[in-house]
Amino acid sequence: METEHKVYFKNSYNMSEIASNSIDLMITSPPYPMIEMWDQLFSSLNEEIKHSLEVEDSKKAFGLMHQELDKVWKEVARVLKLGGIACINIGDATRKIGKNFQLFPNHVQITNFFHNNDFIELPCILWRKPTNSPNKFLGSGMLPPHAYVTLEHEYILIFRKGSIKRKLPPKSENRYNSAFFWEERNKWFSDIWGDVRGTSQNLNKIHPKYRNLRERSAAFPLEIPFRLINMFSLYEDKILDPFWGMGTTSLASMISARNSIGYEINPNFMELFKKNMEKLRNLNNEININRLLQHIEFIKKYREKVKDIKYNSVHYKFPVITRQETDILLYIIKNYSEDKNKFNLSHQKFIFEL
Repeated sequence: METEHKVYFKNSYNMSEIASNSIDLMITSPPYPMIEMWDQLFSSLNEEIKHSLEVEDSKKAFGLMHQELDKVWKEVARVLKLGGIACINIGDATRKIGKNFQLFPNHVQITNFFHNNDFIELPCILWRKPTNSPNKFLGSGMLPPHAYVTLEHEYILIFRKGSIKRKLPPKSENRYNSAFFWEERNKWFSDIWGDVRGTSQNLNKIHPKYRNLRERSAAFPLEIPFRLINMFSLYEDKILDPFWGMGTTSLASMISARNSIGYEINPNFMELFKKNMEKLRNLNNEININRLLQHIEFIKKYREKVKDIKYNSVHYKFPVITRQETDILLYIIKNYSEDKNKFNLSHQKFIFEL
């Protein structure tokens, strides 16, 4: 199996390189409006945003920031196939503007856009990111009524383009090979993810020159796009990330044997992406082994309660709970080549023996 991964270093307001109705799945984590680390970026896109912040007109700044994001969402609506899925990791913002501390509900603004542009809202996921910081509580401490609830979650919003599900060939081999395990379905399709830890915001541990890149990056852990790709796409599908950042979605696509396209305005991220590519095959191998070993462990515990398991994996010979899991097939990256921000990968079937 061959996959292709492209990165365009330009603003994703205009994704002219992508044909309409050609993308199967979009996964991204955009800049979060009204989070201070993104003020400079949004202000560079629209001078009115900078002025609104300076005069403490928070509502206007918030609205203008989302108008900038809406330009990208319009392109996403164009390039997604009918029935294609859009997944957006976004956090609300809490901030003091002038004398007022308030919440800026980013997930509401984005949901309104997709609701008004012929998308169907699907149940979203709350990604819990608890912190044990001793100063995480805001406001008047122990005294009512002016203490504030701590914001410890982000949203993974999920939308489907159009009212019809994506059309797939009957008995598609790719679809059956792309299945996930029964216990993975139970965990991944829960509406609360509390087992995924956030990515450290300190790139200085890798090298000091990457510190500022992380400060301008909304990077999210590989586990999030990896899960979403496996939940909502098939092998060889096309995955889009219009806010590519450190390329986490592309890395997850490579591991999952999907094609990917990314857009990013800062070309300096490519150097870090290439460093991550160097260890990608080992990571791919580790993820595959962990998935299979975790399934085997699950089956052992399941058999303690239910002795009779009817089905077996065709490719890996161990028991599976349902008929839909029998054709599960994992892939490993065999090799890759690079040519001007384009990566071509070859994948081979992952062999696993106990």
